[in-house]
Amino acid sequence: MKIGMTYRLFFSILAATCIALLCVVLIMLWSIERGFHQYLSNLDQGRLEYMTAQLEQAYAEHGSWDFLRPNPGYWIGRLLSSQPDDFGAEGMREPARRGDALMHPGTLRAGHRPFSRFIFLDAERKPLFGRASGDEEVTFRTVTHKGETVGYLGFLPPRHFLNPQQLQFLSRQKLSLVLAGTGMVLVAVIFSLPLANRLVRPIRAMAAATHHIASGKYAVRVPVSSSDELGQLARDFNAMAHTLEKNEKERRQWVADISHELRTPLAVLRGEVEALLDGIRPVTRDTIRSLHAEVLRLHRLVDDLYQLSISDLGALAYRKEDLDLGGVLRDSIDHYRAEFSRKGITLEVNLPEGLEMPIFGDPERLSQLFGNLLDNTLKYTDEGGILVIRLEYRRGQAMAEFEDSAPGVPEAELGRLFERLYRLEGPRGKASGGAGLGLAICRNIVEAHEGAISAHPSPLGGVLIRVTLPVTGV
Repeated sequence: MKIGMTYRLFFSILAATCIALLCVVLIMLWSIERGFHQYLSNLDQGRLEYMTAQLEQAYAEHGSWDFLRPNPGYWIGRLLSSQPDDFGAEGMREPARRGDALMHPGTLRAGHRPFSRFIFLDAERKPLFGRASGDEEVTFRTVTHKGETVGYLGFLPPRHFLNPQQLQFLSRQKLSLVLAGTGMVLVAVIFSLPLANRLVRPIRAMAAATHHIASGKYAVRVPVSSSDELGQLARDFNAMAHTLEKNEKERRQWVADISHELRTPLAVLRGEVEALLDGIRPVTRDTIRSLHAEVLRLHRLVDDLYQLSISDLGALAYRKEDLDLGGVLRDSIDHYRAEFSRKGITLEVNLPEGLEMPIFGDPERLSQLFGNLLDNTLKYTDEGGILVIRLEYRRGQAMAEFEDSAPGVPEAELGRLFERLYRLEGPRGKASGGAGLGLAICRNIVEAHEGAISAHPSPLGGVLIRVTLPVTGV
């Protein structure tokens, strides 16, 4: 039979409570009995002091214990009857009410209280009154005369000589303690089950939510009802569910965008080929060039998707070495100068002369990074515009900035430029023919070099892309 977590927690709390209460009850029972016996022993010490003084006085008057030997019970009774009320338990005044009985030695029996607890020895430790068994611990007080020990007086421990009233007192105290412990167990039973149910409720809700997550329902959330570990677990679970939901939406959008991007050049190619087959368009150099352009576009798209995919998986190969970042950037700019000149975009390059910026990186991937950024400006900047490129050294980092002119990007959209397949509507969007993968690849390359890339509004009216990379040897 499977026992749920609620009942397991309930039985655990109940068992721990019962064990704790049992230990407390046992300790208290032992403490009550020990304390009561200690209380009686303290009273006995006072009696011993008084009776010792009386015996010393009697010995001084008679010169020996011969007077006591014929009838020791008589003399012990006299001592007890003359004892002050300060020591007076009822048993201590009993001899005073039974004076006649004290005159006869035969009336003193081993079980008769309070006489049976007394032990009186002479100087040679021979018993004059009372007898102790071998397993009894007796504390004796010496009886002296003129500095010499003439006898020993002691009490047997009180635990074997309790009167009915004392036994009844102890029984009542023990019974009250047992009843209190039983009542506390009942209270624990009453409150443990609701407490266990309350503690398990968030775990049960989280288990149900986990089941929904496992079945693909990522919109589920669990309520956060506390600030303890369970509350933190609920917050972390909700964050995980939000991430899974976001990733699922991005995955679906990613598939839809890839399908759309691949469908467009394929549709153009299909139309061109069908027109050629139907004889609508003649097979000329311009026709072949158009088909070739669509094939190249499709090839670039597939290549970008491949590069981005292996970069996300961490499988993109990097062959890093110590290099001069300024030299890599300068070579990339020289490669694109003709393209910028053809479109009428002015290049303004500010690279430090005579200052090397050594970094540890892959020259091929960095060239791909700068090439994508330059190609991005070529696609989206209006003819007759301007691109300003700066390379600076700041606080142990090399910072490259690409600042172009209009058209610009709304500030709210700048943070999304590095998302895969994200393209803006309008003049800097789909009309320029990009697939929205170039900047996503740039971000992966920069992060692989332990750097950062960000987009900001440009004072020239366009977009400012800032790339920061760590410099070695600083």
